[in-house]
Amino acid sequence: MSRTWNFAAGPAAIPEPVLRQAQTERLEWRDARASVMEISHRGKAFMALAAETERDLRALADIPAHYRVLFLQGGATLQFALLAMNLAAPGQHADYVLSGHWSEKAAREAAPYVDVRIAADARSNGYSALPPRADWRLHDDAAYLHYTPNETIHGLEFRDVPEAGQVPLVADMSSSILSEPLPVQRFGMIYAGAQKNIGPAGLTLVIVREDLLARAQRPMAGILRYAEQAAHESMLNTPNTFGWYLAGLTFKWIAAQGGLPAMAARNRRKADTLYAAIDGSGGFYRNPVDAAARSRMNVPFFLHDARLDTVFLRESEQAGLLALKGHRALGGLRASLYNALPQEGVEALVAFMRAFQQRHG
Repeated sequence: MSRTWNFAAGPAAIPEPVLRQAQTERLEWRDARASVMEISHRGKAFMALAAETERDLRALADIPAHYRVLFLQGGATLQFALLAMNLAAPGQHADYVLSGHWSEKAAREAAPYVDVRIAADARSNGYSALPPRADWRLHDDAAYLHYTPNETIHGLEFRDVPEAGQVPLVADMSSSILSEPLPVQRFGMIYAGAQKNIGPAGLTLVIVREDLLARAQRPMAGILRYAEQAAHESMLNTPNTFGWYLAGLTFKWIAAQGGLPAMAARNRRKADTLYAAIDGSGGFYRNPVDAAARSRMNVPFFLHDARLDTVFLRESEQAGLLALKGHRALGGLRASLYNALPQEGVEALVAFMRAFQQRHG
């Protein structure tokens, strides 16, 4: 068996140097004489690791001091409900922008805890284009404005940060975080599942402006309160220590590559390479997304004859190209181009696509 090119949407590829370091340290981490998975999360060694990881992330993403960084569990899906519970009072409303499957689910999961108002909606075009900014219906008294900068399934991406005025802007960045420079100060809260650009599944990152922590007035368990998690340095219960450790290695790897500007350049090149192959195939392959909103992280594409999907997936896996099946909600094919996937992987995919077209076109 040998490692190959992994285009999975999440859990996704982790940088190989990170995996190799984790392999080396698996039995004995630093001078702990035990694995990082075996030591107490409240011990001095792990507490130092946690603080170091947060410092590295703050430096990488230029996170201001008045934002708290939380390393939680439950995935972004749990945050769909928690952010409404923590940032909105009972009966208050919040604005949601629907641009794909995950923003739609975010609104649905928040609905029991906040009056969800749809500020913009791209369902009418099948999530093939972003809702025109001129049509957005925003409210100055909203608890927050929520949007999803990158839709993992439908492959739509916002190329800029929406203007929310005085209303806190909240973003689910699960599939785009750390893929480019991040203007944290434009947001009230950012959250992301780790399993795409940060590390393994099971860890969730929350970056929240400190003043918003005082909003949670409704009755709820302490573990559900961001303020309580912040007060306990994300250690209110036993955290995902191995995920936290791997995230720290990933942050150092990104910094060593040149930081977020370098990631942005790499990701732009990868996406341009794949989209050029799709658009240049004469219709054999197609991507249905408006060119102005095409995702650089997740590229859904379709064959001119859907009956070839099974053949494509079988042959691509034999060629060492993994996890190219499209999401069940959309079908077709999908290539995810997260930070850990190098340009060589995209070149291999494009070469396979051309050869496949020659065989089956």
